[in-house]
Amino acid sequence: MSSIQLAALLLSLSAPAPKDGGNAGDWPQWRGPNRDDVSKETGLLKEWPSEGPKLLWKTEKCGVGYGSPVTSAGKIFLMGGEDSVKGANEFLLCLDAKEGQEVWRKPLNTAEGNYNHGWGSGPRGTPTVDGDKVYVLGAKGDLQCYETKDGTLVWAKNLVKDFLGEIPVWGYSESILIDGDKLLVTPGGKAATNKGAVACLNKTNGTVVWRSTEYMEPAGYSSIVITEVDGIKQYVQQSAQSVVGLSVEGKVLWRRADIGYKVAVIPTPVVYKNYVFVTAGYGAGCSLIRLAKDGAGIKAEMVYKNKSIVNHHGGVIRVGEFVYGHSDSGGWVCLDFLKSTTADGPEPTWTSKKLDKGTVTYADGSFYLFGEGKGTVVKIAATPTEWKEEGRFELPAKSQIPRRDGKLWAHPVVSNGKLYIRDHEVLMCFDIAAK
Repeated sequence: MSSIQLAALLLSLSAPAPKDGGNAGDWPQWRGPNRDDVSKETGLLKEWPSEGPKLLWKTEKCGVGYGSPVTSAGKIFLMGGEDSVKGANEFLLCLDAKEGQEVWRKPLNTAEGNYNHGWGSGPRGTPTVDGDKVYVLGAKGDLQCYETKDGTLVWAKNLVKDFLGEIPVWGYSESILIDGDKLLVTPGGKAATNKGAVACLNKTNGTVVWRSTEYMEPAGYSSIVITEVDGIKQYVQQSAQSVVGLSVEGKVLWRRADIGYKVAVIPTPVVYKNYVFVTAGYGAGCSLIRLAKDGAGIKAEMVYKNKSIVNHHGGVIRVGEFVYGHSDSGGWVCLDFLKSTTADGPEPTWTSKKLDKGTVTYADGSFYLFGEGKGTVVKIAATPTEWKEEGRFELPAKSQIPRRDGKLWAHPVVSNGKLYIRDHEVLMCFDIAAK
């Protein structure tokens, strides 16, 4: 990719100006301003020293949990839990971004009940900051809104108690989507009691605006994204049964139930132009769906499905017309995902096993990879031609919480010249700005 192409791409991905005193480089929600794990920052270090970028600060007060941090107006928000066995006593934590000092912490008053916590306890979701409010969803369905200034609770609901949802096997893992005055979340539920898998709430008070009564599936682990096709705005979500596009009124515009998912579906869909690219682990692979307006609805055509990318939960990122991420079947891969003349789909343009399975974030022409096993952080160039390494280092501090079956699953965050990496109770801030 040329420097001109890259500059054009970054401009096309620019988010609206931040609200309420936020900074242009803030990372206010799951996967960043546009829910695509792409930072629009520039002026970052092109290559790291052998020991890695400078560690500015670390804190060991974040508790157990797999959610990523978010940043807004000089503050960091993330969720944790005090109980590493039963998942009890979840909380929302606010830190000062400059030095990592605690500003406030508020308990979620975690609901009774349990989930299969064999892979580790604590919140899975990432907070969502919208203006002077921050929204969170705990592993047991505690949906709450707080004031960012001091942690005052504005309103609280529970997806099971208030919306007849059903906790997924490994806990609610979704990160809340805010769209204007609407809040989108997926309570899911049993067929006998399901009022609609997706709920649209008034973000100000948590009251129901609509439920997706035509879409009534158990909740998965994915998060909703917004796209627009031929002037029709829609919310895209996936579960273990299907991929669906809902209208802004909650009606099903399209649905594909022939993806072949198994066990669990975790990655967030990638939406681009009139396409939706989805992937999942457990041998499911990846699929490309082409959308087109069809009367009042949307026609969803399966372009291909194959196993070029079998992404468990680290996510994939689109840069240009390529997607990058880890595949259970082949290591780290780059896929020219729109280049396909047959139903078999494209093969990767490159693959690499120079890092174990993990998560990924993009900024300033590079990918920041975080290996789930040893805590290795690697920076590579965002090129579709080869794995080109620009630095790597091992985390200087690691969690003391027994890992049980879980690993390092929080996504790295690039915000305002800093790289944030979380390992349960340990959050580290690295300086990656070029001097």
